[in-house]
Amino acid sequence: MPTHVAIIMDGNGRWAEHRGLPRSEGHRAGVAALHDIVYGALEIGLPHLTVYAFSTENWRRDTEEVTGLMNTLQQELHDDPFRDLDMCLRWSGRPEKLPADLVESLRHKEATTRTRTGLVCTLCFNYGGRDEITRAAAALARAARAGDLDPDLVGEDDVARHLPFPDMPSVDLLWRTGGEQRTSNFLPWHAAYAELHFTSDYWPDVDRRDLWRAITEYGNRQRRYGTAGPRSASATA
Repeated sequence: MPTHVAIIMDGNGRWAEHRGLPRSEGHRAGVAALHDIVYGALEIGLPHLTVYAFSTENWRRDTEEVTGLMNTLQQELHDDPFRDLDMCLRWSGRPEKLPADLVESLRHKEATTRTRTGLVCTLCFNYGGRDEITRAAAALARAARAGDLDPDLVGEDDVARHLPFPDMPSVDLLWRTGGEQRTSNFLPWHAAYAELHFTSDYWPDVDRRDLWRAITEYGNRQRRYGTAGPRSASATA
């Protein structure tokens, strides 16, 4: 059982296009899929779920699609479908360029759910992994300049402490839907040793059973972290 599953929810736009719908309709359908994934994560007791909803590069998309996605998220926060669940919602990303009311809603949701002790669901929205590490490096540089940190003694723990969520555990399983096989600047620090799982279904077509299948496959893998792993019977004979 993994502690932390991270998901790149890819394929919303293509799902809509294949049905002759505006791409924004794909994002709405994607929200419904996320609901089922959250319920599935809660059912099996998954501690951490992080989802990639909008990257800093996604601003290059058509203005209508971006606006529709912002409106969909704002409506989701307003409807609050998880209000009765033991789920803590956190937001990772930059507030710059986002509508002020959306930023306010995200921060309000963080504040009102932070004491919940069940699933920690982190929403990566207007997020970039390299940007996250760059900001941590800048914070380390400021600390060194202030004399609070010896630059020659900076370690991984120091970097982790300057990331947005120092308590976020490493990603055990990174799952991407939509048929692409890349991590797209998603959690590069936390996913350094993640097991990768790629599926062809577009995100709106998945449900909790797909999450459970991904976790089952993860459980059958052997994680070595640089070791040689156990020797086979034939090798020891």
